[in-house]
Amino acid sequence: MAKTREGTDEVEKCPECGSRHLVRDYERGELLCEDCGLVLDDQFIDQGPEWRAFDVEQGEKRARTGAPMTYTIHDKGLSTEISWKNKDSYGKSIPTRNRAQLYRLRKWQRRIRVSNATERNLAFALSELDRMASAMGLPRNVRETAAMVYRKAVNKNLIRGRSIEGVVAASLYAACRQCGVPRTLDEVAGSSRVGRKEIGRTYRFMTRELKLKLMPTKPQDYVQRFCSELKLSGEVQSKAAEILKDASEKELTSGRGPTGVAAAAIYISSILCNERRTQREVADVAGVTEVTIRNRYKELTEKLGIEIQL
Repeated sequence: MAKTREGTDEVEKCPECGSRHLVRDYERGELLCEDCGLVLDDQFIDQGPEWRAFDVEQGEKRARTGAPMTYTIHDKGLSTEISWKNKDSYGKSIPTRNRAQLYRLRKWQRRIRVSNATERNLAFALSELDRMASAMGLPRNVRETAAMVYRKAVNKNLIRGRSIEGVVAASLYAACRQCGVPRTLDEVAGSSRVGRKEIGRTYRFMTRELKLKLMPTKPQDYVQRFCSELKLSGEVQSKAAEILKDASEKELTSGRGPTGVAAAAIYISSILCNERRTQREVADVAGVTEVTIRNRYKELTEKLGIEIQL
């Protein structure tokens, strides 16, 4: 039994015998007198020191107040759940005669978690969102933002007449833009069950109706990810960033697809740093054609005066 004496004994005393030898038993949640055994409080809260945490995320993980609220679950993670372990709160097995009753309770608990059409829609859509985000390897903040965008669309009744998968994919694409983790429409379409054209159409409709303020993506946003997938060094990455900086100063990036410009800059820097990759390899990673890379490559080398020996 875990028992500890507290430093507040001088201000507390036993009403039965007047003893100040009080003990806090945190396993049972009791405050009791060590001399006569009287229980002064049977619902004692452990106010011990918090665990050390070095950032917000670590603090949330080590908190003793349950899971944090999340928008990626239809009920925000606030509902209860009856476990399938068939054990009570003390860890004892539930008798066989009561298991049928527990099964019925568990079944109705699962049903009442989703009480109306809106919640049914959210439950399906948010599970689909989680599946797509996992397939694309997106971080937690993007998932939360996408869930918020989808909830706003549901509240404004923008779902009517459109597929749930299309709206989810558009929400995820918008969240990627908002959080600075850009993904192309082709990548989003590859993880969803709807086509690129429908996602783009739904995305434009949602940005107009929800008044989402999204800045256009820049070629620099794609450099790190493309270099990582091509297994290129940091030197190639920094060289590509320099090329794109010079290109943007001379307005060579305006009016051109950011992925194509980023792919061309990476192709040039890989040659300059002797870590050559073929146009086909770069094109496959960037999701553009070899012709696009050749056109942007010629523009950048001519306008920036870069000499390359092929």
